[in-house]
Formats: sequence, structure tokens, C-alpha cells
Amino acid sequence: MKFLITGGAGYIGSTVASALEDAGHTPVILDSLVTGRKEFTKGRIFYQADIADRQVLETIFKEHPDIEATLHCAALIVVPESVEQPYLYYRENVAKSLELFKNLHDVGCNKIVFSSSASIYDVVPGFMVTEKSPLNPNCPYARTKYMMEMILRDFCIAYGMKGIALRYFNPIGADPKMRSGIHVKNPSHVIGKLVDTALGRIPEFHITGTEYETRDGTAIRDYIHIWDLARAHVMALTNLDQVFEKAGNPEDGYLVINLGTGKGVTVRELVTAFESVFEQEINKQDKPPRPGDVIGAYANADTAFRYLGWKAEKSINEGIADALRWAEIRETIIHYD
Repeated sequence: MKFLITGGAGYIGSTVASALEDAGHTPVILDSLVTGRKEFTKGRIFYQADIADRQVLETIFKEHPDIEATLHCAALIVVPESVEQPYLYYRENVAKSLELFKNLHDVGCNKIVFSSSASIYDVVPGFMVTEKSPLNPNCPYARTKYMMEMILRDFCIAYGMKGIALRYFNPIGADPKMRSGIHVKNPSHVIGKLVDTALGRIPEFHITGTEYETRDGTAIRDYIHIWDLARAHVMALTNLDQVFEKAGNPEDGYLVINLGTGKGVTVRELVTAFESVFEQEINKQDKPPRPGDVIGAYANADTAFRYLGWKAEKSINEGIADALRWAEIRETIIHYD
């Protein structure tokens, strides 16, 4: 089967493309390369364009009428940047997704899997959230994801579309076959910063926020290996109708599924695990929270197992090891200007 991936030249989208190929399917990549990398499109069907470009989307579906569904991964994702530049985030993430969803419906593609985020959840006692937990997106980035979900659900109700919002927790690692990984030269991801510290690219790692009401005062997260995340996408895309059947075919044509390990890990615990894999301590310093930082949450992943037959299989240590392996070879694959 063939699937369109917006943002398919990014960290997550390119890994999903590899997982689809490994399962015998064909990804079609749509990416503006504003943040994605052309190197990740090599050997794949690729269109360089904005996701809101209706003419390009019409061309894609004219040339590939057998596309079964679309995975919408394209988005800006840096929380502090979203606080500083909310206009940019609402324009790129919300306004352009609105046009994308409308254009997909108009060209006859009515099945959409959407990359959402666990950042939209409110803080709950014990920090474990289900899909029915209260929502409280508290930074512009999180609010864009929440708005994109609302738009998609309204489209499903009004236009007879089917949408699945996959709420990601915290992806780590790289494609185990080293085809892709974190590609940003100066990553904002926690693992990217840990790796850069370990390899001497930055002087120290900052543990931002040390007075939260967690077991060690640092924020709590659910760190999921990027390959586990990619496998879940393959299951959602290739079995979309069956997933809805298992869910009882909800009247609104819309499903929400958490993707996480089901285990909460604090930032300090992650640093300890990283040092164990790296086999030496790194320079680190406690710092105040950054703008937009939250105490966090971890996933109840029962719905993913029930509807997708999926659960996370790889450990945090495997994610760390793959991230380190990728960092060693990244610049042989990605050629920065």
C-alpha cells in the first residue's frame, strides 16, 4: 500500500517511512525542508512543497491515486520558540493544517493519522494519563496540537472522514538501522542535548526544573524509542478501518490513542541511565524551568494495545545507545551547509 507522509523528511516522519518500507509499503513524502532533511528522502517518492499548497497536493494524488491514507507529521515543535514566536506556530501548525485537511478531503483522501502530543494533557495525580484525562495545553506549541485535533475531529464529523490522533510522549533514539535520527544541528530534545554534552559539542547538560512535586524534583516523562513509535504508525495506517471496527466505529469518525511505554521516568533518572550507557558521567547543572516547561506525564497505553495490537518493546537504554550510535555517524549522512 501507498501512504502520504507530510513532514516525511523529519525525525519522526522519516523513521515511519523506513518502517513502512520494511513492512512492504511505499511512502510518498511531502516536506518543505524548512526543518526536514533532503538526505532522508533519498530513494523515495518526494515532493518539496508547503503542506498548504493545494496545487502540489492535487498533483500528488493525480500521480499517485492509490494513496490509502495520509500521515500528518509536519509541524514546528520547539516549546520555548513557540512561546517567543506564537504567530509562527499558529500559522505553520494550525492555519496550514486547516488547509491541508480541507485539500485532502477535496482530493478524496478521507483517512488521516495525525501526529499529536501528550503535551496537551493537564497534570493529574500520579502523572499517568489516559485518553480521557483532562486537557490543559499550556504553551503555544501544545495549543496548536490541541487546535489541530479539534479541527480534524470537526472535519471527521462534518465531512465523513476518519481521523486518528496519536498522542506522542517523548521519542528518543534513532532508526536501529541508522537510516535516520535527530537531524537538527543543535537539537532541543533532551537526548540530543545529552548526546551533545557527552561528545563535547556543548559544555554541560541543564536539568531544567528541580522543584517539581515528583520523586526527585525533576519533571517526569515517558521516553519511547522512535522505532516503537514508527511501528505504531504502520499499524494505524495499514489497518485503519479495522482499528475503527475494534473501537466500535465511533459516530464522530475520530479516535485518540496514546503512544508511550506506560512507565514514568524523571529527567534525573534519564540522565543516570544515559551515564550508565555512556559509561561515564557528563557535565550537568540544575537550572530553573524554561518558558513552557511542564511537570509532565506518562502514558496509559492500554488503548494502543487494544486497538492497534501495539506496545512498546524497546528500553530506554536501547534508545540512548541508538542515539549515541547515530550521533557518531550523523555528519556522514547529513551534510550541513
